[in-house]
Amino acid sequence: MKKAWLIINAFLRGSSFAGMRAALLQAAKDAGIDMTVKTNADFITRDSLANPPAAALFFDKDIRLAKRMESSGMRLFNSAQAIAVCDDKTLTSLVLEQAGLPQPETILCPMSYPGIGYGEGEFLDEVIQALGLPLVIKEGKGSFGKQVYLARSKDEILTIVRRAAHCELLFQRFISESAGRDLRLYVVGKQVVAAIRRVNTQGDFRANLENGASAFPHTPTAAQEALALAASEACDTDFAGIDLLQSNNGPLVCEVNSNAHFLGLMRVTGINPAKAMMEQIRAAL
Repeated sequence: MKKAWLIINAFLRGSSFAGMRAALLQAAKDAGIDMTVKTNADFITRDSLANPPAAALFFDKDIRLAKRMESSGMRLFNSAQAIAVCDDKTLTSLVLEQAGLPQPETILCPMSYPGIGYGEGEFLDEVIQALGLPLVIKEGKGSFGKQVYLARSKDEILTIVRRAAHCELLFQRFISESAGRDLRLYVVGKQVVAAIRRVNTQGDFRANLENGASAFPHTPTAAQEALALAASEACDTDFAGIDLLQSNNGPLVCEVNSNAHFLGLMRVTGINPAKAMMEQIRAAL
């Protein structure tokens, strides 16, 4: 039986992470892959990477470990570079821009330093003039809709950027017609294997299931599917959860998630993306 590793974070122990691990291991077993769970805390010493398998499903964001594994000759799904791009929304926005893919109009926040901050935020007047109010602020790193804010005034913007001055930040135009709604298309390889529509009726502008949204099966349009595949290709992911906003001018890429959880999607659609993921890995072994 072919062997591979499943790399997870040693310190994330909630039920959703346990459920994801179980779903991935079962899919590996069904695909004839002997997949061993390893945590990022299992690789402290240099010789811990002696005699690794040919491939690993890297379901974590420990980019430095991913680079160490690639240096040892392993093929990672996803690669260290893909995870790095997707794990920082500011880098994702740059990659999407370079690829010419539509996304909400975006301005990157100038870098500052902890303890220095942003003064009175004079530059924010230019941001507001370009994007209007309210606008969306995103910290570069964050999951499940956390670290994403809707600011309705300059004072609110300044409060948020001062609090997050140690983070990479971006500002985006608020797509009001998509408030509380988005699409999640799960891409594996060059195929959209499943899709859901997420709707939040609790008054939250974010459509994450963790923030109270409900999910429904969705059949993507040709334009939505093409955009999701193009976003995955631009970020060089083997698999990804692509979040789209439906604007009055067509679909926009909201986020590209390299380690997207899919238990909610699987419950709604009956489709387990891990099956297609394991087919990719088996082909590389």
